[in-house]
Amino acid sequence: MRYKKAILMSDYFKITLLFCTILVSSLTNAQDVWVQKDSVNGPPRSSAASFVMNGEGFVVSGLDIIDFNRKMYSYDVDQDDWDNEASIGGVNGSGLNRGGAIAFSINNKAYVGLGQGNTAPYYNDLWEFDPVTNSWTQKSSFIGSPRRQAVAFSFDTLGYVGTGQSSNGFENDFYSYSGTTNIWTQLNDFGGTARKGAVAFKMGAQAYVGTGDDGVYRNDFWQYQTSTDTWVEKAQFPGAARTGACGWGIFPTAFIACGYDNTLNYKKDVWEYNYFADAWVQRSDFMGSKRTNANAFVLDGIGYLGLGYNGVYLDDFYAYTPILAVTSNQLNQVVKTYPNPVINSVTIKLTNPMASNFEVKLFSMSGKEVAKEMTIKSTYAVQLNVDLPSGVYVYQIQSNETLTVGKLIIE
Repeated sequence: MRYKKAILMSDYFKITLLFCTILVSSLTNAQDVWVQKDSVNGPPRSSAASFVMNGEGFVVSGLDIIDFNRKMYSYDVDQDDWDNEASIGGVNGSGLNRGGAIAFSINNKAYVGLGQGNTAPYYNDLWEFDPVTNSWTQKSSFIGSPRRQAVAFSFDTLGYVGTGQSSNGFENDFYSYSGTTNIWTQLNDFGGTARKGAVAFKMGAQAYVGTGDDGVYRNDFWQYQTSTDTWVEKAQFPGAARTGACGWGIFPTAFIACGYDNTLNYKKDVWEYNYFADAWVQRSDFMGSKRTNANAFVLDGIGYLGLGYNGVYLDDFYAYTPILAVTSNQLNQVVKTYPNPVINSVTIKLTNPMASNFEVKLFSMSGKEVAKEMTIKSTYAVQLNVDLPSGVYVYQIQSNETLTVGKLIIE
């Protein structure tokens, strides 16, 4: 594997954040743009797994027109180029060809497992990839039933795996895996019905699972809190119920795109979820052709989507620049913030008075609420006294009637 310095933030993202408070009137400056990138190496395929590590995106395994495979490729943003990487299990091929696998990265290592292949319809093995040694090591097998088309995501030192289809049928059990101890732990079951082909991703300090196939195609959407091991149902995905969609999160928004619906049609629509508003809005359609079982990941605040199947296997690949604002019909206040960038304190001034029961919160871009000191100047204005590290933060002012959010730069 080649090592490259990851871009911390694109120049455009830096410039936009300096001037972007979340105003309804600012939507004319929105991005919502797709750009085609270098096609993925190897034969076109679907049902691959993907993860991000060391500032690069990876796709691994999948089903092509000939067979299941175990190849892995990495994507470099700077060069807009894919590199061949070590196949699952190394040169001896012990990792097994597969599709419908799961993948996640923790502790600067990647993990790939489960799925189906030529030797069995359901796998439960797990493989660790070390980019320093460019080698694979088999780890403790998944303790749930062997399965395919499960979902996975990771936080800190733990990977999370659940749902999918096994020899018992559809599953809704969930587990965590520690790369430090090489131990699996069973968690509370997924809050929705047992299913396969769901979409899962993390966004900020939360994870989300939704859509999929439980015998009928679904459009429910669930939030998972790792700290409490609890599931909460959120606003229903408003697009057509589907399976084989893909998703990605860029706090405070997340996206679900593509898939296959219950009218037997491939999809290319894109929907954005707002963390603060718990609301969805449709965005520009995916630039490529309609498809299911594609892959998506996030690098430097940009979403990437490619591969998949729509009657033929695909290898095209695209980048999506989101609207750099938190928007919804519920965001019904025009706001002025000054000074912004912030040094010691900032005043948030509203055009309409807030109800007496409003609350103010400040979040880091990782989605964690951070401490702050607040002064209520009037029902039209709030002053936040900040003593926080330099960076970008998101504020939320909410009452029963209104929700106002915005971004602050703290110097």
